[in-house]
Amino acid sequence: MNRSIRSKLFIFITFLLIFFSALLWILNSVYFQQYYINKKKNILIQNAKKLAVMYKGNVIDIQDELDRTANITGSNIDIINKNGKLVYNSSRRMLEEKNIIDNGELKERPKPPLDGPPDIDTIDKYIEGEYIFETRRDIKLKIDFLALVTKLSNQDILTIRVPLVSIKESVDIANKFVIITGVIIIIFGSAGAYIFSRKFTKPILELNSIAQNMAKFDFTQKCNISGKDEIGQLGKSVNHLSDELYKAITELNIKNQKLEKDIEKERKIDEMRKEFISSVSHELRTPLALIQGYAEGLISNVAESEEDRKFYCDVIMDETIKMNKLVRDLLNLSQIESGYFQIEKSEFDLMVLIKDVLNKYKSIFVEKNISIKFEAGESCIVYGDRVRIEQILINYVNNAINHVDENKIIEISKVIKEDKIKVGVFNTGKHIPKESLEKLWDSFYKVDKARTRAYGGYGLGLSIVKAIQELHNNEYGVENVQGGVNFWFEINRRKNKILD
Repeated sequence: MNRSIRSKLFIFITFLLIFFSALLWILNSVYFQQYYINKKKNILIQNAKKLAVMYKGNVIDIQDELDRTANITGSNIDIINKNGKLVYNSSRRMLEEKNIIDNGELKERPKPPLDGPPDIDTIDKYIEGEYIFETRRDIKLKIDFLALVTKLSNQDILTIRVPLVSIKESVDIANKFVIITGVIIIIFGSAGAYIFSRKFTKPILELNSIAQNMAKFDFTQKCNISGKDEIGQLGKSVNHLSDELYKAITELNIKNQKLEKDIEKERKIDEMRKEFISSVSHELRTPLALIQGYAEGLISNVAESEEDRKFYCDVIMDETIKMNKLVRDLLNLSQIESGYFQIEKSEFDLMVLIKDVLNKYKSIFVEKNISIKFEAGESCIVYGDRVRIEQILINYVNNAINHVDENKIIEISKVIKEDKIKVGVFNTGKHIPKESLEKLWDSFYKVDKARTRAYGGYGLGLSIVKAIQELHNNEYGVENVQGGVNFWFEINRRKNKILD
């Protein structure tokens, strides 16, 4: 089972607390008693030195200091003179002097409180200025004492003793206090370790989350660490890395999308090229076959009469005119789409242009019995390439003539907008299938190929309209309306001249 860094940190800190608490208890149990005794000995020596300096042979002079020292240190102090008399005992204050030795003989000896008090026989073994520690036992109380014995300057013996049981009690109390303190430290330390581990690992977990999101190309999450330490600097570095990766990947995606579009464009261009070659070959094959056939007929004198020969020549001429128109349209379309052709914009009256175009078809309208509806109204000044706009009108009118039904109605309309004029060419007839509305603007596309061949169309007129309008940055389109079809285009009004 994999533990998280938070768990590892919490366990490690808690283990350290337990380890050092246990180590402190062991050291206290093993060494504290001896350490305490040594410190107690130093205190006894310091007090003995102080009393030795103050003592001049008269206990009354330093009795207050003796009492104070005994109370402060919790010890018993005895002074025995060089003759073996007990001249001071802190537990009984000042004793009446009793002759212990009279004329060199033991006259009276009080019951010694300890099993080894210095007596007349052992007083001489102590040397002035030396501090001897002895362990003595109170026979009556059955208590062991730590006793310091030293000889004073007047040869009196000073004894300071403390009960060993008090030392052991102090050590036991200290050990218990260490245990209690250790438990408290472990409890509160563990709680603190848990809080610290959570606080310490929170930014690390946050950085890990950000890194995982970055691996999924999600750069929205940012590091909110505000510290100035190494983790804070790491958070800032991760944020900077996230921003740079986002920029790099965004740029890469844009370039990839552009590359995909370029590849798709090249593919479409290649398909259009193949389709264009196929369409041109197909469109030229029929008239060339007719021309070849009728020319061979003329050479072979198949047409015997003058009338037949004239018919053959008319067919050849008619097909030649159609091919000439096809080649001319192809050249126009090629120039416009290649970008080499530049439109020449100028101001002109749109109403006059429409009238001129309709006048060119006046004889055809009469011949085909087509009714033209157009209300010129006031002059309407527009801004564009007059020759190309005329070409659009001619293509729309040709298309309307070729597709008008038995109702024989063609209507030219205009809608004046804020900055543009929308011109429509309507003819009565069948609606164009929805799936063909967008394809009409492709080169060589024909809704009804058999009928198109009948009037000599090649499907290039609307492609030319599309190219011209794109050069003008204006809209164009076709819509099925009630009773027929309406082709339209927009042109800028005069006030947009500066903008164009």
